[in-house]
Amino acid sequence: MEWFTAGGYGLSRLVLQRGLAALYLVAFLAAALQFRALIGARGMLPVPRYLAYVPWRRAPSVFHVHYSDRFFAAWSWSGTLLSAAVLAGAADAVPLWAAMAMWALLWAMYLSIVNVGQTWYSFGWESLLLEAGFLAVFLGNARTGAPVLVLWLMRWLVFRVEFGAGLIKLRGDPCWRDLTCLYYHHETQPMPGPLSWFFHHLPKPLHRVETAANHVAQLVVPFGLFTPQPYASVAAGLIIVTQLWLVASGNFAWLNWVTIVLAFSAVDGSAMAQLFSLPQPAPAGGAPLWYEALVLAATALVAVLSWWPARNLLSRQQRMNMSFNAFHLVNTYGAFGSINRSRYEVVVEGTDEPVPTATTVWREYGFKGKPGAVGRLPRQYAPYHLRLDWLMWFAGISPGYAREWFGPFVERLLTGDPATLRLLRHNPFPGDPPTHVRARLYRYRFTTWRELRETGAWWHRTLQGEFLPPTRLSRP
Repeated sequence: MEWFTAGGYGLSRLVLQRGLAALYLVAFLAAALQFRALIGARGMLPVPRYLAYVPWRRAPSVFHVHYSDRFFAAWSWSGTLLSAAVLAGAADAVPLWAAMAMWALLWAMYLSIVNVGQTWYSFGWESLLLEAGFLAVFLGNARTGAPVLVLWLMRWLVFRVEFGAGLIKLRGDPCWRDLTCLYYHHETQPMPGPLSWFFHHLPKPLHRVETAANHVAQLVVPFGLFTPQPYASVAAGLIIVTQLWLVASGNFAWLNWVTIVLAFSAVDGSAMAQLFSLPQPAPAGGAPLWYEALVLAATALVAVLSWWPARNLLSRQQRMNMSFNAFHLVNTYGAFGSINRSRYEVVVEGTDEPVPTATTVWREYGFKGKPGAVGRLPRQYAPYHLRLDWLMWFAGISPGYAREWFGPFVERLLTGDPATLRLLRHNPFPGDPPTHVRARLYRYRFTTWRELRETGAWWHRTLQGEFLPPTRLSRP
C-alpha cells in the first residue's frame, strides 16, 4: 500500500525513537537507583505486601510471578541496558520484527514496574511514557518507511497532552482565566529549578503574557498538528518551544521531554534536514504485509480506546492524568488545574539527645531537589525523577497525601536505613542514627532582589507549626 509510509519523515522518526529510548533509559535508571527504599521488600510501600491484595488483572506485572529485591534490580538494570542499546541504534541494525520486539519488551518491562509502584509511580508522565512506548513498537525501523498511521496516532497523543492541560486550566483555577497564575506558579511549583527564582521575578505584565501564550499553545496550536505541511511543522515547533520554556523554568521529570520528542511526529524531516544542514537517513524499503496488518490492528485498538479520553476532554467534570485500563494505553492528561498561592515545605530534623528538651539541638536532613536550606539554589534534575522529593511537596500541601509513607520514612531515618539515606542529599547523622526525628511545617517564599544581595539566600522561610512531633522507635 503506497499510502502506508510517509516520505520525508525518516529523520523525524529517528529523533522520535532515539529520544524515547533516552527517556526510557532515564526511567529505568531511576527505578534501579531508588526502588529499595520506596517499594523494595523492606521499603516504605513494599511490593510483596501490595501484590498480596491486588490481582494481576488490575496491575499486570511480571512481579506477580516472582518478587525479590535482587530480581527487581536485575529487571531495572536490564531495562536500562536495553534502552541504551536502542538509543545507540541497535533497533535499526536488526530485522523489523526484532526491532518491534525490542520496543515491546521496553514497554512491557516498564509497565511491570509502574503497576507495582503505587503512590511513587502515580504521576501522569508514567502513563505518557508507556503510551508513547507502545506506539513506538509500531513505528518500524530503518528497513521500512515511517508508517503514516502511527505518526498520526502520536500527534493524537500530543494533542491530548496539550489540549487536556489547557482545558483543565480553563475549567479550574480562576487565576488561569484572569491571567495571574504565573504570579505564583514559579515559586510554588513542585520542584523549582535553578532559573525559577529569576522567572518568578519577571514583571507581572510579562507573567500575564506568559499565561496568555500558554493558553494559545495548549488550546489553539494543537489543532495545527493535523493540518498539511508546513503548518503542522510550525505547530509542532511552537509546542517544542513552549515545552523548552517549561524545561527552563522548573523540574517536571520527563513530562516536557516526552512531549517535545512526540511533537517531532508532525515535523517534516526533509525540511528539518535542509534547515539545519543535517544528513537524511537512507531511503527505506517497502513494508511487509504482516507489519501493515499489525499497524492497522494497533490503529483500530487506539481508535476504540480513544472513546474514553475523548469523552473526558468534553466533560465538565474532566479528570486529569487518568488511565482507563491496566495497560496504560490511550490515557487522559493534564496538569496544574489549580495553583497554590503559598509554598509550604516539610522540614525533617533529628537529634541524638536521649530526651528532647527546649534547648535540644535539632539537625536538618537535606533533600536533593526540594527546597530546604534557604541559601541553596534549586538544582536541575529533570528529566531524572526524584520521587521522594516530589511527594514531600504534596505532604506540604496536606498531611493526607503522606499518610501511607511518611511514618515508614521516619522509621527508616531512625534506623539509619542506607537505601533511604541514599535518597537524601545530606544525612546529619553519618555515624549512629538519631534517637528522635521530628518534622516542622514552614512557609517558603523566594527572596527579593534586595534580600538576595544582602543575605545571599534564595529563600525566606517562616515556621508555621508542627507536622510531626518528636518521634522515636518503640522499645522492644
